[in-house]
Amino acid sequence: MTRADAFVTLPDGERIARLGQGTWEMGERPERRGAEIDALRAGVDLGMTVIDTAEMYGEGATETLLGDALAGLREKVFLVSKVYPHNASRRAVVASCEASLSRLKTDRLDLYLLHWRGAVPLEETVEGFESLRRQGKIRHWGVSNFDVDDMEALRAAGGLACATNQILYNVARRGSEFDLLPWMSAHAMPAMAYSPIDHMRLPKRSVLDEIARARQLSAVQIALAWVLARPGICAIPKAGSVEHVRANRQALEVALSEQELAAIDAAFKPPRRKTPLEML
Repeated sequence: MTRADAFVTLPDGERIARLGQGTWEMGERPERRGAEIDALRAGVDLGMTVIDTAEMYGEGATETLLGDALAGLREKVFLVSKVYPHNASRRAVVASCEASLSRLKTDRLDLYLLHWRGAVPLEETVEGFESLRRQGKIRHWGVSNFDVDDMEALRAAGGLACATNQILYNVARRGSEFDLLPWMSAHAMPAMAYSPIDHMRLPKRSVLDEIARARQLSAVQIALAWVLARPGICAIPKAGSVEHVRANRQALEVALSEQELAAIDAAFKPPRRKTPLEML
């Protein structure tokens, strides 16, 4: 039987929650604001204390929502945000970080990520991140949507302090298992899985439904449990209601059997060759 440990470990030894919360598309519809804030706060109460956002989400609106949602809870949260690639130069990354901090109503980020690789030289971004870390405005930094060649280029650019790589990873998108996840494991670096239930686009009928029926759960919970059972993976599903947050949290307790894992592998086959890293 396989059940997820509740934590993953960053390269410096700090442990963070294996199951966190994503915020993509939150804060963009006023009529949902109250429910979204309630969901985020409920997630923190349930131990889902890694919360991910980005300056791109709603062009700052999501960070603003999160700043309100975390009132009185900031010290319980491992807060993550991301910078646009075009804002990732040595100077611009500092200004972007300060704007995010203002919207989030906090004095520091626990983790700051380059959202994807752009035209700014990685050396400049690393220098900007390290400057922010020296100033106490960020505690860790990392990247998102980087494939193996990007990770190697980052190391060559002086990015040895990279804490994580946030990638699209779920039962239907397993290409990173071929080389990227093994590379990260070899460098003691956990991955952060965004869209761990494929943005609700999983097949409507699959082995996930069969397992879910037998366990009186949902296929979404089984798909999330599968991601959470993978070694070195932190998952950040979004949930816009307290009910949905509780359902996600329940997935952390699901222990998939070897037979169930084999059935999932047969239906959602692991990669046999290198494929370009997928992203949303």
